Amino acid sequence: MSTPQPRINVPNMAVRDEIFQVRALITHAMETGLRKDAQGEVIPRKIINSFACRYNGEMVFKAELYEAVAANPYIEFYVRARDSGTLDYVWEEDGGAVYSLQSSLTVS
Repeated sequence: MSTPQPRINVPNMAVRDEIFQVRALITHAMETGLRKDAQGEVIPRKIINSFACRYNGEMVFKAELYEAVAANPYIEFYVRARDSGTLDYVWEEDGGAVYSLQSSLTVS
């Protein structure tokens, strides 16, 4: 399996108190642990099990993901622009792997 690739789509600028859209996607096979390989052995579960977004250090969105989520999970949510700063995005995988991105937002 290839290395998961996280991507986000978020504006660079917003007006104070404007509500803006955040779209997050990570390319990931999301193996459920319910399938078997050609030899009949169970393929171990390996999924993105959580996603979180912090805006200037404050948690603004969090999701717990389970086996029923499709490969390449896409998450869309909305945030109110308060101050200029950073948005930090973190995806956590079974086994402890963590994938992260960061974006900047300028609020006028």
